[in-house]
Amino acid sequence: MAPRRSQPAVVGRGLGGQLRELRVRRRLSLREVAAELDWPPSRLSRLEHGRQHVRVEDATALLVIYRVTGEEREALLGQVERVTEPRWWEAAAGLSDESRTLIHLEAEATTIIGCEPLLVPGLLQTPDYTRAVMESCGVRKVDTPPRIAARLARQAILTRETPPALHALIDEAALRRPVGGNQVMAEQLRHLVTVSARPNITLRVVPLAAGAHTGLDGAFALLDFPRNRSVVYLDHKISGLFLEERHQVEFFRREAVRLAEAALSPLASVNFIARVASEHERK
Repeated sequence: MAPRRSQPAVVGRGLGGQLRELRVRRRLSLREVAAELDWPPSRLSRLEHGRQHVRVEDATALLVIYRVTGEEREALLGQVERVTEPRWWEAAAGLSDESRTLIHLEAEATTIIGCEPLLVPGLLQTPDYTRAVMESCGVRKVDTPPRIAARLARQAILTRETPPALHALIDEAALRRPVGGNQVMAEQLRHLVTVSARPNITLRVVPLAAGAHTGLDGAFALLDFPRNRSVVYLDHKISGLFLEERHQVEFFRREAVRLAEAALSPLASVNFIARVASEHERK
């Protein structure tokens, strides 16, 4: 499957790609560095291309050769530790390889643009809403609790000390569909109103009055990183696809701009969400 073959390069790029950039910055060849560490060149190549996990001891040795010190060294080693630390909820949830990759990419992103024509974005879902979505999509009851835990764990990136900026474009239809019933939906929308007060979260509603728009053919997420190339993620029932070619990413960036032009302003969007929440509460 094409998405699965390309996945290691995408997820490994966050670490291996940065290490490669440091090597190139020092004007060292792959063979020179490998010889310094008494490694076969193929090992360093695998690390740089995301085909082998970067261990803390590997990164430490490389950073010595690349003369990386101070805050930059600590940041890179911290990134290695975050990627290699055990995540019980990932294993317990039985997540697909694509979902695991997305989790790692979200954790390293500085900006996430999410466009959702049908559902509230996963990073902003309440547990009851998530449960209703999973049950309606046929997830087995035994798998539902760990998957809910995994989704909630993903949301932790939005409240950390240096969170990514999240720009969520949501179709009005996603707000009006009573997923889990009107009470669950009202609570979900009230949650959106609450989180919209955070400086790193921007919500934009594309109203039904906008008619047909470019987001109707599917959800997508566009992730930007401090050093690496941006990535677009397309999700489906049993698979996911990562796009990282420049022309592909720029296509979806333009699509996000077009959607934003059709959407309400952030303030009008939050007020609109609050009104729809009240409508659900009255039903």
